Amino acid sequence: MISQLRPAFFMLLIFTIITGIIYPLAVTGIAQVVFPSQSNGSLIMVDGKAVGSELIGQQFDDPSYFWGRISATGTFAYNAFDAENLTASSGSNYGPLNPALTDMVQARIDALKTADPDNTLPIPVDLVTASGSGLDPHVSVAAALYQVSRVASARGLSEAEVTSLMEKYTEGRQFGIFGEPRVNVLKLNLALDGVQ
Repeated sequence: MISQLRPAFFMLLIFTIITGIIYPLAVTGIAQVVFPSQSNGSLIMVDGKAVGSELIGQQFDDPSYFWGRISATGTFAYNAFDAENLTASSGSNYGPLNPALTDMVQARIDALKTADPDNTLPIPVDLVTASGSGLDPHVSVAAALYQVSRVASARGLSEAEVTSLMEKYTEGRQFGIFGEPRVNVLKLNLALDGVQ
């Protein structure tokens, strides 16, 4: 029995060192050299302070900012930089007939209409529903265009200026063929504040 346990323990020790120490250190080292921004969370830094990530949506409800998709993560919006209110990624799992989904959508429609009562454009669906993860940092071009008049009015800018800035932060299809053009809400709002 001892003759079988000794090689088994030795193999466990060797593979623990290889897969638990050497491999993670090698992958982390390569990632830090080849993809330093991505491997550190694609953080957006302003004056040496992390204000968010290009990959995680943040809550905006001030009329002078573009609003992203609603979050399905709970009471607090996702904020990786606030240790007390961390939430995880999750969808709502509400079915189309669930009254909670209907109430959530109606509340967002009401908020959008209250913030911009003169807007007669149809409200894009991504402004009133959460994404699968609940943390999508992008909105569709239609969702951004829907908000241009409100943001321009709140900031005392022309709609042309806001639209031009929005177009600057519009990302095309991935690899030119996958998905739809989209706007990163955090980057656009930072640009509106003149910090990016």
